[in-house]
Amino acid sequence: MGREKSGRHGWNGKSVRELRRRLGVSQQQLARRLGVRQQTVSEWETGLYSPKGASVTLLSMVSEEAGPEYRTTPDAEEETDSAV
Repeated sequence: MGREKSGRHGWNGKSVRELRRRLGVSQQQLARRLGVRQQTVSEWETGLYSPKGASVTLLSMVSEEAGPEYRTTPDAEEETDSAV
């Protein structure tokens, strides 16, 4: 069974699923936006695998659409603090 570990940048199954729900999109729609297969999104959400590499960057970019209250990475918090 997969584990619900956070990747290096805070993306795990729970955070990917929450992002997708906040955006109101299906796994297939999110997969298209990220340039991955629907199965990949499903595997992230179930914790079988964690997003890595460019997928982490794209998830963070897409998460900006979910609003400023939606944060998944420590980097996003640091950028906001330093911009003030």
